[in-house]
Amino acid sequence: MTELVLGAVAYDPKVVTIWSGFRSWLRDQGLPFDFVLYAHYERQAEDLVDGRIDAAWDSPLAWLRTRRLAAARGVEVRPLVMRDTDRDLTSVVVVRTDSTIREPADLKGKTVAVGAVDSPQSTLIPLQHLADLGLVAGTDFQVVRHDTGVGLHGDHIGGERDAARALLAGEADAACMIDSNHLLFGQEGTLPPGGTRLLSRTGPFDHCVLAAGPSLDPELGERFTDLLLSMSYSDPEVRHLLDLEGLTRWLPGRETGFGPLTAAVDTTGFYDSEGRVTAADYRP
Repeated sequence: MTELVLGAVAYDPKVVTIWSGFRSWLRDQGLPFDFVLYAHYERQAEDLVDGRIDAAWDSPLAWLRTRRLAAARGVEVRPLVMRDTDRDLTSVVVVRTDSTIREPADLKGKTVAVGAVDSPQSTLIPLQHLADLGLVAGTDFQVVRHDTGVGLHGDHIGGERDAARALLAGEADAACMIDSNHLLFGQEGTLPPGGTRLLSRTGPFDHCVLAAGPSLDPELGERFTDLLLSMSYSDPEVRHLLDLEGLTRWLPGRETGFGPLTAAVDTTGFYDSEGRVTAADYRP
């Protein structure tokens, strides 16, 4: 049987531990599997579409680019699985508890802190959300970006954390972050308990997806998918891997949750219709 090669982005040293563990488990199940690591998502997306890897663990932004690249080149890509923790997420716009800002319209003339330029969750989606509410970034309010880990599509949450710190320090009037990180920042002390309050929340969106490229053998892809979907959190060996990857079970991949990010990509011109990188100030 042909070996399945998956691409993943090394946004953190734990990525090596995660996929080494999955590699061992999958091989124990009889699936010939290996992985390669990338420094950023743009090269990974190109390699998947060009057949240099068979599958990719995609950020939501990488998945949108992969879709566009594939359509432009006339090849097929498809979602295989996603984590249960990657469905129906929301981002939030928060202010300090003592802020006089009471509703989104009050952000006019103010400063909003966001994460990295390529973060779906702390930049692209929340700024699109504010635009949908009639508030245009750079016109109605100033954006202060925190470009940590550019090219990692927000997987490195340093920029998001820096945005929270900017809010706390009074360098911004509001900050954007994914809901789960708002909770995390409170737990770790980046934001003091009760120190912020919710100003607005985005609509639901999906996050990462494991995608198949045109070079993936159909039989091998089906076997790979079935094995992932079979992983049970009640199995101690499997539980360790799932905990590392931040899920309790794999679910079939879907494409219905990428509308908010698609709108943001089109509004900002982050990628063009054929998947070319067209964001003027984005250099992964």
